[in-house]
Amino acid sequence: MNKNEKATPVTEDEMDDIRVTLDLDDGEVECRILTIFDMDKQDYIALMPLDKNGNDNANGDVYIYRYFEDEEGLPSVEFIEDTEEYEAVADRFDELLDDDLFDSMDD
Repeated sequence: MNKNEKATPVTEDEMDDIRVTLDLDDGEVECRILTIFDMDKQDYIALMPLDKNGNDNANGDVYIYRYFEDEEGLPSVEFIEDTEEYEAVADRFDELLDDDLFDSMDD
């Protein structure tokens, strides 16, 4: 398998159906995947926390983590502790949102 190839390819349609459960300090939080993207040869994942009814949270919170897959394709996430890295990744995510918004205006 190519180093950059995903062991578990996920289509845009499938991402809407996949849920990720995070075990945070204040309990478990179910999230949906917004996107998986790369920056500087590292993959990242943007997650939207869901409310108790399974809907997007009302205040628009988004969690961003490092994203990895092991050789069997099992995914894992890792908290980004470095502030500079987090800010750069958050800026990249904002750029992706802006590009997506711009692209949707063409339709």
